[in-house]
This record gives sequence, C-alpha cells and structure tokens, in this order.
Amino acid sequence: MRTANWKDYELLDTSAGERLERWGDIVLIRPDPQIIWNTPKKHPLWKSAHARYLRSSAGGGNWQELKKVPPMWKINYGELTFQLKTMGFKHTGIFPEQAVNWDFAMEKITEAGRPLKVLNLFGYTGAATLACLKAGAQVCHVDASKGMVAWAKENAAASGLESRPVRWLVDDCVKFVQREQRRGNAYDGIIMDPPSYGRGPGGEVWKLEEQLYPLVEMCVPILSEHPLFFILNSYTTGLSPAVMEYLLGVLIQKKFGGRVSSDEIGLPVTGSGLVLPCGSTAIWESK
Repeated sequence: MRTANWKDYELLDTSAGERLERWGDIVLIRPDPQIIWNTPKKHPLWKSAHARYLRSSAGGGNWQELKKVPPMWKINYGELTFQLKTMGFKHTGIFPEQAVNWDFAMEKITEAGRPLKVLNLFGYTGAATLACLKAGAQVCHVDASKGMVAWAKENAAASGLESRPVRWLVDDCVKFVQREQRRGNAYDGIIMDPPSYGRGPGGEVWKLEEQLYPLVEMCVPILSEHPLFFILNSYTTGLSPAVMEYLLGVLIQKKFGGRVSSDEIGLPVTGSGLVLPCGSTAIWESK
C-alpha cells in the first residue's frame, strides 16, 4: 500500500467507525465506515478535539464544535499550501492520502524535461493541479462546482502559483472531454478523480462502475502522441485496484505501450503503527 509522508496532517488514531486527525493545529473526529474495529481510544486528543462530525439517521450530518474552529485555516504539503474548512458531508477540502499521487505527478513532470499539458478532471479544490503547476506543467482544471473551482484558485494563490499557466473551468467533465475531442486538443497527462455516485445538472445519474470505462475510453483521443501518465482514482469499494489497472491496460497501454500498475493508497495511523486504506489508484505511465 502506498502512503504519503505528511508533517501538517496526522491520522492519530482510529476506532469505532471514527478517525482522530490532526490538520495543522486543528484536531477533528470524522466518521469512516471502514473502521469496523472497536479498539480502546487511548489517545488523549479523543477527549479534546476541536470538532466532531455527527452523522444523521436521515442522511448527511453536521459538525459539533467542541472548541473554537476558525472559518478557514491553512496547512502545507512541501511547498504547497491548502486552505481548509469544516464543510458538509465531513470533508475539509483535501484528501491527504492523495499526496502520493501528487508526488508521482511532480516527479514525472520534472523528469520529462519538456513542456507538458495536464488535464485534471473532477479537480475539486485543486491539490493535484497545484502539484503539476509547481512541477512546471501547464494545467487545465475542470470541475462542475463553481465553489470548488473558486476554492482551487484560492489554494493556487496561497501557494504562490496564481501566475502559472492554468485554465480554471466550471464544466461537466464528460461534456468537456467530448468538446476537447472535437477541438483536437491533447494532453500529456490526465488525472481523473471521479465521484462514486452523483447526479448531473439535468438529473442524470452517475454511477462510477457503469460509466468509468466509457469516460476513460473518451479520454484516449485527447492524449498527445507521446503522453506521460494517466492517474485514475476511486473511492468505490466495489471497484478494485486490479480492475482499474486492467481498464487502463486495455485502453491506454494497448495503444501507447508503457506500463500499468495499481494499489490501495492509505494513511499511517500513529496510535497503532498500521495503515488505514483510503482508496485505490491505477496508473499508466510511459517507459
């Protein structure tokens, strides 16, 4: 399992369906359905966290503020700066386990030694976009949420990257890729972090297992003649890393060669010394 090396984020402990996490100076307790063990909550910060997210039996939930939590605060990963806040559905604005993929993209871009264009689909608050910009790539960041794209711009400014070559687009990712095909635009790297389930602006239902293959297939024509990488993330428990690896193998490796790999990504738990699995990633990369 691949794990990230953080200083400003720490998964302190896990028990009874919850995570105890340090985000800079702010300690949060958040639910996690994968934490099925009921181990003793020995860490003292279980009793002195700043806030706890409580799920509602009717769906959703809310934050219970136990100490004063700033409306927004910052943490760093290397030279990248992210602005966080307690938001709906237990999130804070970044997924810290994804740092392993930020590192991978930065390394590939830096080693390439040539101008590169990267497309970040379902770009959320822009962590992967910032990593690629920092490494020297030109990035197109696409997300259907106007608020998330605005947040990503703020993160770019906080990281001193606002003047780097980036296009911020509020758009439906599928429709955007279709238009890019018609325009003849191409990218050297694609990062895709699609939701497991959702509804489009017209009420269309999005189910990752059913629509992932056609979406990746749709992206193949907008890869450049000599692409560098394709990163595919999933938080859908029924979609194994090996399935995503196979998908990239038949769609991208078959055309461009290179190699495919996949693995779970996770976060080390300070209290136990073990690793909490947090999702899956499949990667195609050129040789």
